Amino acid sequence: MHTSRPSAPLFFPLKTENRKLKTPSAFTLIELLIVIAIIGILMSLLFPAVNSAIDSARKAQAKNDAVQIATAITAYETEYGRLPLPVSTAVDTALVAVLAGLPSNTNNPRGIVFLEVQAAKKGKSGTNASGFVDPWGGAYNIIMDSDYDNTLANFSVPKTSGSGSDSISGLRKKVAVWNTTSNARRAVRSWE
Repeated sequence: MHTSRPSAPLFFPLKTENRKLKTPSAFTLIELLIVIAIIGILMSLLFPAVNSAIDSARKAQAKNDAVQIATAITAYETEYGRLPLPVSTAVDTALVAVLAGLPSNTNNPRGIVFLEVQAAKKGKSGTNASGFVDPWGGAYNIIMDSDYDNTLANFSVPKTSGSGSDSISGLRKKVAVWNTTSNARRAVRSWE
């Protein structure tokens, strides 16, 4: 008896279940450009918020400086029984020398440091050739109670909102300090 074997098929079917479709493993140029555009849009939304935060920090530093100057002058007056000379409307180099206790200054014979100052840098307050300046480079102005009645005479300061200036009269302080600015959002006052 002869057994017959099944004959071998003439063709071999392809096994598709083991073959995987290859997907591209890299980004296309279009996808990359879309991602870059989205990042650019998000960054443009972020810049105003960052600038606002930086401006708020500078305003806080300017307010702190104005209060420190007023406090230093009050401490000087407490120590020596008089206000520092020379009296000017600006916190100039002569007043800074008195308050910093520089040895060459005769108006502070004990050399007491009432105000610690550093050189002004971009975006930072400090001293320059004209005196003490705010973080934007504007000068600080000052008025002192020279007749010792604890009331400051009439004076004008830049508005803290809008434009123009405010007229201040009868302020019950020994010293008032404010910065010079044309931008009302950057205006600071030591008494507010």
